[in-house]
Amino acid sequence: MSANLTLYNGKLYTMDERRARATAIAIRDNRILAVGDDVTIRNLLGVGGKAIDLRGKCVIPGLVDAHLHFEWLSLGLKNVNAETPSLGEALQRVEERAGKAPAGTWIRGHGWNQTVWGGAFPTKADLDRVAPEHPVYLSAKSGHAAWVNSLALKRAGVTSATPNPPGGEIVRDALSGGEPTGILLENAMDLVSKVIPQATAAEVAGAMRDAIPLAHRAGLTGVHDFDGARAFQTWQILRERGELSLRVSKTIPVMLQEHAIALGLRSGFGDDWLRINSVKTFADGALGPRTALMIDPYEGEPDNRGIVVTDKEEMIEHVRKASQAGLSSTIHAIGDKANHDVLDVFETVRAEERERGETHLRHRIEHVQVLHPDDFPRLGRLNVIASMQPIHATSDMLMADRHWGPRRSAGAYAWRTQINAGAALAFGSDAPVETFDPLAGIHAAVTRRRADGSPGPQGWTPEQCLSVHEAVHAYTKGPAYAAYEETQKGSLTPGKLADLAVLDRDIFKIEPMDILSARVVGTIVDGRFVWRDPFFD
Repeated sequence: MSANLTLYNGKLYTMDERRARATAIAIRDNRILAVGDDVTIRNLLGVGGKAIDLRGKCVIPGLVDAHLHFEWLSLGLKNVNAETPSLGEALQRVEERAGKAPAGTWIRGHGWNQTVWGGAFPTKADLDRVAPEHPVYLSAKSGHAAWVNSLALKRAGVTSATPNPPGGEIVRDALSGGEPTGILLENAMDLVSKVIPQATAAEVAGAMRDAIPLAHRAGLTGVHDFDGARAFQTWQILRERGELSLRVSKTIPVMLQEHAIALGLRSGFGDDWLRINSVKTFADGALGPRTALMIDPYEGEPDNRGIVVTDKEEMIEHVRKASQAGLSSTIHAIGDKANHDVLDVFETVRAEERERGETHLRHRIEHVQVLHPDDFPRLGRLNVIASMQPIHATSDMLMADRHWGPRRSAGAYAWRTQINAGAALAFGSDAPVETFDPLAGIHAAVTRRRADGSPGPQGWTPEQCLSVHEAVHAYTKGPAYAAYEETQKGSLTPGKLADLAVLDRDIFKIEPMDILSARVVGTIVDGRFVWRDPFFD
């Protein structure tokens, strides 16, 4: 059998233990035909096929982001970027948008982080000054808080008499009779977000179509998407139109679990482009707004242990029902108490699955940001996937030390601990919370340092650093396993889908800090280039 495309004279890291290294690869249609040496592979090229000299470039399997929000990211490219070094700059951007938008229309944005601005939450009064005639809704960088103005609260009917919703908090000014300050935490965000006019699926499809090439430029060939039903509909629209060049593993929000069960959907159902993954539940909040659920109080806040978004008994019921229907579960857990409770949930359901003789489901915890030492070995023992985001560690390290203290931070973002305990790792970005650039994630996993080199040559809690091979594994084979796709993706193995990324340098050999300077010069999905640098012309 002959190849349509061969790439030779390269440095291939296959992530296949049977043949870890090669210099060339042969592709026929959308499958890998063979990997090997230059002479053998070039001899496989068929009449009319194309041979590409890689000139020593590095080739790895296509990278997969195991946790992002693609609809949120895509629509966000058209909104206000509130990730600024100062409150004043964020307000200036809102004011500029208000000057261009018709009065009364919503101004949306994302990315603010009060910690960067000095620690205090901003207020509705700040937004009222710059956008008095526009309702404003800005989500925090963490995605677990919203900053709104008075007009937005008025549109939503939120007043001092509005009670906190379950799993959420309206931050109030005690000096003014409990008047909302403009900050909404966790489920309280929905009080305002639900009254904002929503984009249609067609509008979302246009935004996501425009964002997909950005993912390919980063070397991404697939994603695990954590947005809702509209995103699922949009992925299907793009698939129908032949505009989907990114492989998608789709989670199901827990509020739609009963509908999924009624339809008979099961984890792993789908094709090579769009596949059902797990049911997603939230156990707690996030570090930034100090809503992650902790065993002990936050440093300097003796009355704050975070917020319970879904209690343990309710989670058990959700996971049990999903499991009985053939759906795996994935649960957002940041704090050590949240992770402890989620592990208790999975321990209970795993025991029931063993009794039924059904142990195939691949349950996950999203983030696993801080664990109590007693829980370090439990993910591996329960065969629960640690879906983690390396760039969170370098982004949040100072905040983690400040809010949790050095003792608890020693168990934070602990991917080395999880590997040693036998847990499978699947790495992602949580974009748009962080950049979806997987090379930035690999750099963070290997160095635990920021781009400026801080906190120093050893990195933050350096005992948790990974090798480059381990980090790439968590962006390739790890996500493939987590999506029930390890026989089709994750390594450069004959018979698997021809998805790969070409890098301008060998990230396995260079100084680890230089990984941030590496570039993707080519991305191949389904046997064809979806991104190529002029290097290939």
